[in-house]
Amino acid sequence: MGEKKKTTAVHSAQTVRKIRHFSRALHDKANKAKEEGSPVAYCMGGCAYHEILEAMGVSSVYPEHYGGVCAAYRVAEPFLIRAEADGYSNNLCGYCRNTIGFDIVRQELGQMPPDVPDGGMAAPDMMLSCSAGCDLRYKWFQAAGRFWDIPCFSFDVMQIPPFDTNLREFKPHVINYQVEQFERLIEFLEKLLGKKMDWDRLSFLVDRGNESLWTWWSAYLLRKNHPSPMPSEDHFSAIVPAVFDLASRETLSFYRELYGELQYKVDHKKGVLSEEKYRLLWAGGLPPWHTMGIINYFETFGAVFVMESSDYGPWPFFEIPPGTTNPLEILAERTWHQRVEYWDDALSGCGHSRVQRILNRIEEYDIAGLMMHMTRSCRYESLGQIHYNNLVQRYVKIPIMFMESDIVDLRDYNEAETKMRVDSFMETVDAFKRSGRRHGAA
Repeated sequence: MGEKKKTTAVHSAQTVRKIRHFSRALHDKANKAKEEGSPVAYCMGGCAYHEILEAMGVSSVYPEHYGGVCAAYRVAEPFLIRAEADGYSNNLCGYCRNTIGFDIVRQELGQMPPDVPDGGMAAPDMMLSCSAGCDLRYKWFQAAGRFWDIPCFSFDVMQIPPFDTNLREFKPHVINYQVEQFERLIEFLEKLLGKKMDWDRLSFLVDRGNESLWTWWSAYLLRKNHPSPMPSEDHFSAIVPAVFDLASRETLSFYRELYGELQYKVDHKKGVLSEEKYRLLWAGGLPPWHTMGIINYFETFGAVFVMESSDYGPWPFFEIPPGTTNPLEILAERTWHQRVEYWDDALSGCGHSRVQRILNRIEEYDIAGLMMHMTRSCRYESLGQIHYNNLVQRYVKIPIMFMESDIVDLRDYNEAETKMRVDSFMETVDAFKRSGRRHGAA
């Protein structure tokens, strides 16, 4: 296979260009831990337990993250094909197929597949599944369990009741349930590792994780400025520290540096482009990791994706309730906040929190057009996009483009067709802008 040249985007922020090194270091850390006999866990994004694992000395491997790396280097296809040959549908999550195919090949070879990015995924000593987000997560690690005679813990992340209910009435019950899940995880780790939780260290790590998230959000608020100091192609790299390594000091340092760079650009009116003509919103869907350079194609029209509406953060500030000192309660409060951030606005607005987030960002970031990525193998991010668009158009008449591709599988991408769609979309955006219809009532 070999490490092939990436077809990734050209980043605007110098700080973000360090992410490749940051990402490689995460995999190096896990591989080194495995060599030294320290515990390694397969984990899932959105898990909310970063600080707990760090406090217990467990190194994390995120197959979703590694799937994106394999896609960026365009070495995922053999793993996808191997999983499909084993009976897994090509409609199944690309991250999942990449992981299963990778582990099948590793099992067949009796060693790490040769010439894979970052030295490959370290073999896990445990698997920590998670309910956050998509519906395949429990079955994914259950299926992967055939390759490993190791324990698997099913961790449940709070699911918020429908938005026509009184969420504040439900909140105490949901917070208590989430704390119980954290306690179960700690009990599992203590028994497996033969050591107790260091609660003082956990509290320190939770505080540092919160500071990283707050710094990340503060940096992103600067993107409201004209011209915007950072585009979406940078965002999809800048998520890596917070989503996959939140508890580390390197993550906090990264977001502090990013904030400083973006503030400097704002102060000196330095934007992504020398002339920012159109401001766009990435309104849904994970990115095509195999072809991130397509985002730069929009910039040839003077268009910049100045913000995103995705489940990969960052999230607005949240206040820790007075008197709350239990780190597990603070983690639960943070998880709650991330899932209800636009609840109040939605109640008085469109009634749908995800769509309300889009509507708010259209106004806050002065958006001229929307783009949604319909990923074939990601139901969680793709289902409902037509409905979201229809609901948005009731409140704001604004151009929208649907790009069809996948997060990992390059076979689902047609560059010529995609660029034709971009050409047509940008003509519409320009026409709307010149006609003054951009924010007209539906």
